[in-house]
Amino acid sequence: MKYEPLVPDTYFHIYNRGNNKEDIFKEERNYTYFLSLLEKYCNDICEVYAYCLLKNHFHLVIKTNTDVEGKLISQKFSNMFNTYAKAINKAYDRNGSLFKDRFSRKKIDNEIYLKQLIIYVHLNPEHHRMASDFRAYPFSSYQSFLSSKHSKLSREFILSLFGDISNFEYAHLMEK
Repeated sequence: MKYEPLVPDTYFHIYNRGNNKEDIFKEERNYTYFLSLLEKYCNDICEVYAYCLLKNHFHLVIKTNTDVEGKLISQKFSNMFNTYAKAINKAYDRNGSLFKDRFSRKKIDNEIYLKQLIIYVHLNPEHHRMASDFRAYPFSSYQSFLSSKHSKLSREFILSLFGDISNFEYAHLMEK
């Protein structure tokens, strides 16, 4: 499979799932640890626009920074996923590949697609029947957009894409 190269100043959908559809998040602390690794490894190479972590897969919507080399972007994500896999293998006395393959990535080339993708990512818990209401799912960035608490997400930019918070909420509910 040919992978889209990660390049500077570009929106991407990054995703992967567990090997053989195995769970990659086994308990709450795993989700928190994954997000802490995302911050540790990727804060200096990209902005995170949305995320959703489900038991056996994850979705990230990012925009790579303008002043970073593409090779470094790929390396940072690879290091993050390898660190997570090693920690899970050690914690749960398992070995072998945690993830299905190298992480998948898809370039997002327009704002309409970006908005649709953000909604898709946030609706994922309901789509996969992991939550009866996507708005209450704890391992998604959806609630961060409605909160006034500090967030590393590029909240203002994403809300401006939708016009405001009300339109953000409305657009999600209309796709449900």
